[in-house]
Amino acid sequence: MVNARQKLADVLEMSFPWCASEVEGIRAVFRAYIERKRDQGVLDYDDLLLHWHALTRADKTGDVVVGLFDHILVDEYQDTNIAQLDILREMRRANPNITVVGDDAQAIYAFRAATIRNILDFADHFPGAEVVRLEQNYRSTTPILELANTVMEAAAEKHSKRLWTERSTGTLPRLVTCLDETQQADVICKEILDQREHGITLRQQAVLFRTGHHSDLLEVELARRNIPFVKYGGLKFIETAHVKDLLALLRILENPLDEMSWFRALQLVDGVGPSHARQLIADLGVRRGPEASATETPVELRRVESPLLTLQSKSLPLPSGSTEHFDAFRWTMREAADLPPAAQIDRLRQFYEPVLERLHENAEARIRDLEQLEQIASGYTTRREFITDLTLDPPTSSGDFAGPPLLDDDYLILSTIHSAKGCEWTSVHVIHAADGNIPSDMATKTREQIDEERRLFYVALTRAKDRLAVYFPLRYYFRRNGRGDAHSYAKLTRFLTAEAKALMEHHVLYDHSAETLEPVAVPATSQSVDRLLESLLQD
Repeated sequence: MVNARQKLADVLEMSFPWCASEVEGIRAVFRAYIERKRDQGVLDYDDLLLHWHALTRADKTGDVVVGLFDHILVDEYQDTNIAQLDILREMRRANPNITVVGDDAQAIYAFRAATIRNILDFADHFPGAEVVRLEQNYRSTTPILELANTVMEAAAEKHSKRLWTERSTGTLPRLVTCLDETQQADVICKEILDQREHGITLRQQAVLFRTGHHSDLLEVELARRNIPFVKYGGLKFIETAHVKDLLALLRILENPLDEMSWFRALQLVDGVGPSHARQLIADLGVRRGPEASATETPVELRRVESPLLTLQSKSLPLPSGSTEHFDAFRWTMREAADLPPAAQIDRLRQFYEPVLERLHENAEARIRDLEQLEQIASGYTTRREFITDLTLDPPTSSGDFAGPPLLDDDYLILSTIHSAKGCEWTSVHVIHAADGNIPSDMATKTREQIDEERRLFYVALTRAKDRLAVYFPLRYYFRRNGRGDAHSYAKLTRFLTAEAKALMEHHVLYDHSAETLEPVAVPATSQSVDRLLESLLQD
């Protein structure tokens, strides 16, 4: 709603029709959310864009902010939204020096309000702009690019371009038709191991899919065959529980009115649950009334009756058995408050590591993450800069989810297509190329949605450098994990048209014709049963 600059009712009607009847309740929740943020002096990611745009338009700050930059370069411009376009237009209202780089054929983030219109209409938004087409591809072979170009030719709206490469030789992309998901998983495992035997390591291969659960059966088969793999799209460093816990403690020290951080941090105290945490938040005076927030700025709120001061000076009602641990929490916050960032984390860790060992089985890996957090903080002089940078540009992975070390340090990559954008592999396997999966049956309501799904498929195809295989299971079962074999037959993805299929090598891995069935010896038990039945049929 915010980034697309669309009315709430329109967003509900278009994307969440099952919620449309609750528009008034949702509107009330959104308003309460905005008020709560203002009371606590915090911003979310959307607010960062809104405030930046407001700064460019304000009388006292607009010209100053706009004048800070002689040139602006925007990368991945196809992934920008309307709010970001508004910012750019204000930033360049008096200075035409702007360059954007992007590929309209890789605009795949409409679900988070990015719009392809920004790159398609760039010349209209910034009159006089020159369009430079970067058509030479340095990754893929000619057969792969020919298929990708053909897939994109059917897009309703696009910048006219055709990728080419000097890598003119290469094998044709393969279209592999399987009987069902089970055969698909079996064939992929065999193909992956065969390619490994021919010098393409597991890490040079990737299996791509539209949605995370599409790899479920394949993951089981890989594990059964002891083929190591890593799946992209898991928790990021800053999303892990232990890092969020420690950051909650730091955020309280920086902004004592951050109610969400208090709610998380107080529950680290042994014996304190959600209900007690809410009561303590009220006793500490974390939540201010609307009359206070209307007249005081966040800075003034931090100075007046700071909850941190109340924490040290007031006797608070606690659950039985929690007093000693709460005193440790209280003392830790007091000692850490005025230390340098790295020293603050070191002091907070002294309180938190026993809590971590109580809450989590794999404490050692999580402690290593906290040590890494302390190392990162050693390069900062202020807590505010450290929290800001870690929030806006966090590390991408966590040691918490690392598996056992592999002797050959080799593993297969599994990834959603969205997570694979920007990556490349020698060999790529695209699975579940059936209509309803690619494109997703949840994204076929409008022509624009179908075109985005087409671009997503294009992204999957162009991740391959030398070898590309697209797998199509013909049969899908209604109850994958239950009894019965009720099923339906799928259709090949609509994006592989007759013209596209003509550029592929076809492999059909099943055949029900009688001519292909080899004679099977009848077991002795069957022969005896047949004799019994025949005797019963005789007069």
